[in-house]
Amino acid sequence: LDNGALRRWVRRWLPKKWYVHLVLTVSILVMGFPVIYAVIVATQTNTEVYAYQLTPGNALTSNWDVVVNQRHLFDFMLSSIIVALCMTTLKVVLSLTAGLALVYFRFPGKWLVLGFILLTLMMRLEVMAIALFRIVSGTLHLGNTYAGMILPFIASATGTFLFRQHFSNVPAELSEAAQLDGASPIRFLFTVLIPMSWNTISALFVIMFLFAWNQYLWPLMIIQDPSLKPVQMGLRSLLGMF
Repeated sequence: LDNGALRRWVRRWLPKKWYVHLVLTVSILVMGFPVIYAVIVATQTNTEVYAYQLTPGNALTSNWDVVVNQRHLFDFMLSSIIVALCMTTLKVVLSLTAGLALVYFRFPGKWLVLGFILLTLMMRLEVMAIALFRIVSGTLHLGNTYAGMILPFIASATGTFLFRQHFSNVPAELSEAAQLDGASPIRFLFTVLIPMSWNTISALFVIMFLFAWNQYLWPLMIIQDPSLKPVQMGLRSLLGMF
């Protein structure tokens, strides 16, 4: 091919910004490599895994039988789904109503309440784990239950502050028009604020779902029943550590 034909072939088959596509393709491969490697490892024996082979093995059927039928991984995942969905839904609902109260209601000490909510952002679970365990397990008798895993974490300072800031940017004319129409605060929330907040709700739901799904320390403290263990504890049991 002469230079002119080569240029026409390149313009025809290569995109104009081919380097952008190249960077994106390499990025996808790098991000997806852990998933691909996990699928390959699922087909290997222990010897092949520790040999760091990158080719599929022949042990997929036996590995599946051990994980699903003998170690009951699906039961652990079902427990995690129940806990994560319930905790996340309650977090979003409470954060919505708290944000509504902090923006559209007037009550004494509102700024002190907001300050206290923001102060709880610095209180990690590791700091209050023992006191929380005594309250939930000893006082409330919720140890070894789904409620014991869910209820202590249904309030979210991050979600409350997020909705408070979002509702503060909503034009005040909307709330004034709703008051003139005789709409109650709950009706204003459902008919005006929530339809305008689906992006914020979705973002918070994803973040809180990941937080609930990845919890390990608190379920380890509060749960002893194997049927209630979440998937994080179940994965450790696959290693023979329990």
